Amino acid sequence: MRLKRKIKKTLLFALKKSIPIAFGYIFLGIAFGVLLQEAGYGVLWAFGGSLFIYAGSMQFVMIPLLIAGAPLVTVAVMTFLINSRHIFYGLGFIDTFRRMGFKYPYMVLSLTDETYAVLSTCKYPADVDKDRAMFFIALFNHCWWITGSVLGVMVGTMIPFDLTGIDFCMTALFVVLFINQMKQSASRIPAFIGFCSSIFFLLLLGPANFILPSLSFTVLILAILKERLEKMEAGVA
Repeated sequence: MRLKRKIKKTLLFALKKSIPIAFGYIFLGIAFGVLLQEAGYGVLWAFGGSLFIYAGSMQFVMIPLLIAGAPLVTVAVMTFLINSRHIFYGLGFIDTFRRMGFKYPYMVLSLTDETYAVLSTCKYPADVDKDRAMFFIALFNHCWWITGSVLGVMVGTMIPFDLTGIDFCMTALFVVLFINQMKQSASRIPAFIGFCSSIFFLLLLGPANFILPSLSFTVLILAILKERLEKMEAGVA
């Protein structure tokens, strides 16, 4: 009974944490589904794409590639380039995901920008199973995206309002998580480095090319300062 109660609390905790993501994923998924339906593809394509590809930006790029009959090599290279930032996201979770056993491959697949943001800022209560909570948060987020994509194919064209600009809710969510992380952290240095790096490379390279250089530079500086930052987190410095 105690185990069942803990699993229930873990499920409710994960669901609560995934709700903010749901508002963005469902509407963005609908937008993807509408475009996919307009390109002549049905529910199975929406479901399969969202289940196995599960990369918002790449799924939108996938539509013209499908229409053009692009070679598989082209699709693979574009997928790698568009989603290569996830390599940096995964660095901080390698050990955590490995100890999760058979869930490890799925956690790698499901580590989207938004899931990473939630998992990296989440504080787990003592009565919640952390590993299960991380898995369920990732799973719920995945389900929201699949739901939106399928709805977009089925009923998206009947939605009476314009979805333009709905993707800004994801930006707003990241701002909130960023502020929350700064408040919880013992040091503002990582946030400052990440912010300055982003602004510098944005001005230098433009909005289309700044993400990977910015992430690389931030990871390099944080690696150099790792010991000092760990001492600060532990209250030594």
